[in-house]
Amino acid sequence: MLRNIIKPFLFLPFSFYLTTQKPIFGEMKNNIDEVIAEKKDEIFIKYQEIENLIFNNEDLKSLKELEKSAKLNLSSTLSQKYPTIDLQANGLPKYVAGKNYNSNSQTTKTSQFSANPTLNISWDLIDPLRGSEIEIAKNNYKIAKNNFEIKRKDLIQEAKLRYHKYQKSFRDIENKQFALDLSITSLENAKSKFDAGIGTRFEVLEADAQLSRDEQSLNEKKIQHKINKLSLIEILNIKDDFKIEKDQNLIGYWNSHLNKTINVGLEKSLSLKNIALQKLIKEQQADKFLNSYKPKIYLSNTFASAFSKGDSLALSINSDKSASAYTNTISLNFMWNIFDGGQNKKSQKAKKVEAKSEEYSLNNIKNILKANINKAYLNIKLNEEKILSSLKEIKSTKESLRLARLRYDVGISTLKDVLIRQKEYSDAKSKNINAIYNYNSTIDELERLTFLEKNNNCIDKNDNKIKKNESICYITR
Repeated sequence: MLRNIIKPFLFLPFSFYLTTQKPIFGEMKNNIDEVIAEKKDEIFIKYQEIENLIFNNEDLKSLKELEKSAKLNLSSTLSQKYPTIDLQANGLPKYVAGKNYNSNSQTTKTSQFSANPTLNISWDLIDPLRGSEIEIAKNNYKIAKNNFEIKRKDLIQEAKLRYHKYQKSFRDIENKQFALDLSITSLENAKSKFDAGIGTRFEVLEADAQLSRDEQSLNEKKIQHKINKLSLIEILNIKDDFKIEKDQNLIGYWNSHLNKTINVGLEKSLSLKNIALQKLIKEQQADKFLNSYKPKIYLSNTFASAFSKGDSLALSINSDKSASAYTNTISLNFMWNIFDGGQNKKSQKAKKVEAKSEEYSLNNIKNILKANINKAYLNIKLNEEKILSSLKEIKSTKESLRLARLRYDVGISTLKDVLIRQKEYSDAKSKNINAIYNYNSTIDELERLTFLEKNNNCIDKNDNKIKKNESICYITR
């Protein structure tokens, strides 16, 4: 009797607390929804389309221009094989006017227009430096092409990672919304029991606190969802609004063995190829310095002409007087740099040392690449196990939550037990979401590191389809 009298007075402050807090939570939720509100979807982006969309990236466009520049530099160097033609004219025309006075002779005058064009054709028959310069330009062009391809592959991997992250955020929001709905149900049950006199105010406060935590967690996931979308827009340089596939599925399977994965990765690595090219360029530069001591032989043809009108150093000027002359000289020329104080020799040794340093860089990158492939390969196996174990955990915690709620409804368990099982169920789903995200991201990483492709079917080491029940192959794709 006393409890029925006191209960309304005890619940009055708590009721006031709930009344004042709920509008605040509702207002905060509405503000978050307004911030992350999306425009009407206009285009649909598939995971498979990322490799084509990445060409919109501004950074990739910049590297494409550098590749074009290297190609033009190669064309410029190749032009050294061809003859050069130079035209020179000393005055076109030139006018000379003057007077020459001498006390022992008559004074002479000059008034003359003249032109002296010269045409010179030169052709390097033997140029010790030309071959090295052309090979260096070719290798620089190869490096520029590889740099473009490396950047493209890196951007594709990063874009796919952001795609998976954006896709994952849909599942995260869905999971947190589900947890929020469970918390709302728990709060309503706690309040009903409290009103009926079979519950405690502490249980109501506990349920309300859990509801607040779930609301905050949901809002965080919504904000992260918007951030993930902006991140994907940035790397793909998308102007229009878009949508993607919301379902989070496995993108494929990695059936290649570790040894094959490593060997192919080392063989096809563009970074290793670039270092090898850098080493080759250093060696070619060293040869170029040595070749500077070799003679250069070139053929030249010089055509010189002179035209004039008027008189030069004459007693009287005849403006109609004209003259012309030309000569054509063909010669085989020889040039030899015999001694330069040892400058080229020392420069050659310096380039040899630089080439040696590239060997150490090559070995270091090989070790890093091997380690990265090993880590990614092990992470694939680890995430396969996490996916399977998280599915079992989801099934187990779901049943535990159901039983805990039944026990609470009949009064043989506490709300605390329900909230614990509720959190365990939500955490199990989060583990599964994260495991699939990490699995897909690692598949993309292995494709980037090795240039191998993922498979659509699970196969064992004998290339037979796996039929085990406890297998990643049976996860819905």
